[in-house]
This record gives sequence, C-alpha cells and structure tokens, in this order.
Amino acid sequence: MLVLLPPSEGKAAGGSGAPLEPGALSLPGLAQARATVLEELVELCAGDELKAREVLGLSEGLRGEVAKNAGLRTAGARPAGEIYTGVLYDALDLAGLPAAPRAAAEASLLVFSGLWGAVRITDRIPSYRCSMGVKLPALGALGAYWRAPMAEVMPAAAGDGLVLDLRSAAYATAWKPKGEVAGRTATVRVLHAQVVDGVEKRSVVSHFNKATKGRLVRDLLVAGAEPAGPAELVTALRDLGHVVEAEAPARAGRAWSLDVVVTQIHH
Repeated sequence: MLVLLPPSEGKAAGGSGAPLEPGALSLPGLAQARATVLEELVELCAGDELKAREVLGLSEGLRGEVAKNAGLRTAGARPAGEIYTGVLYDALDLAGLPAAPRAAAEASLLVFSGLWGAVRITDRIPSYRCSMGVKLPALGALGAYWRAPMAEVMPAAAGDGLVLDLRSAAYATAWKPKGEVAGRTATVRVLHAQVVDGVEKRSVVSHFNKATKGRLVRDLLVAGAEPAGPAELVTALRDLGHVVEAEAPARAGRAWSLDVVVTQIHH
C-alpha cells in the first residue's frame, strides 16, 4: 500500500541538526527538479522580502518564513515525519506508533510537497514554507512544474498494490494516477452527516477532514491492514468501524471514490 499525503502549512522547527543532504532523499529521480525549485526559492527569499511574501502568500506576521527559506541550504534538518505538523499529522501521531506500525508507515507514506515533490517520512528535510499553489517567478505554478518529474518516478513508487490518495486538490495537481495504476487507486472524501428537521444533510468537512484522514491511516497501520486494492480497503475500513460509501469507477483507468461519513466532528 502506498499512501499519498498532503504536507502541512505549519511546520516544526528544523533544529540544530545536520543540514539537508539532497542526494540522500527518496525518489532520486526528482533530484534535478528539487535542486531547481530549491535554488529559485532561496534566491527569491534572499532578495526583496516584500516580493517574496507576495509570491508565497505570506502575511506580515509570517515574514520570518522568508528568512527561513533563504537559509534552507544550511538549516538543520529532521525527518519529514517530525517536520510536518498540523491536524492530519496530530491525528496520525507518528511518534506514538508502536514499532511494527511505525515500520509500515515508513514504507508506505509519501508526503507531497511544493519544494521537494514528494518525500518519505524518514527523509531529513529543513523546515520551509512553499505550498504547491505557489508560482515561482522563473518556474510558474509548482503543481504544473512537478507533473513531468513526478510522472517519471511515481509509477515505480506506486508498485503493484493499493494507492490510497489523501491529498488535497492543490497537491493532486502534481501527479494524477493513470491507466492500470489509477484502477487500484482510491481517493477519499470526508462528509459530515447531521439530521436537520428530521432530514439527514451532508456537508463536505474542510478543516476536520484532515483529522479524519489522519485517523484512517493510523487505524490501518495499527491494525496491520494490507488491503490489496480499493475494494479490500473499503472492507478493511468498515471492519475498523468507519462508515464508508464506495463508488467503483465506471470504466477502466479511473480511480475509485470513497466517501467516509462522520456524525461527530473531531478536532
């Protein structure tokens, strides 16, 4: 199973450890593209701070992120699983996983990134600020920039098993599973169901969608579940107590769509 995750906007500090070693990152086929984005981001943030904040969509209160980006090459690095924080990662609680689920997480989780393309949770990276929606002056929209490099490496990374795609829309633009890989891919949407005047109404959960997705992944890891494909994933999630409605693709070469229905919103 390969699980595709979005990163978090907020990130833990990189600390005082050794700096980034680009050649040690997973998916070495992305090395050149990563070097190009890193160079452009560092150059942007080492120059006009106001322009950098505008490009990165940062408020005055986040001006420190510009200086942080400017020093990425020498900043301390930590495993990506420690750098990414926020609602999804709090619910996933990587640090609290027992040994076997933790090993499964290291083998199966892939975090998409505007700066790195995608990294494993064991890859050591510095804390940074650069979402997939950013348009760097020399490269344009990063979602579009990453499509070609990701298309080269992702089919092999996906292997021959289930691909569980939990990315947000912006990060899904960087790679779309195609053909045979798409047929064993499942995307997940979280819906909040509540009864209003005797009628059940459903709404797309935004912020808390992330927490639910984090719990889904944690539950699968702790249970040692190894679903072979989308149909088996539906069964596994239902066995774990989740309410799942699945829609098989109408034709070959399309991903499955799963709705996870929640009645209580968890922080």
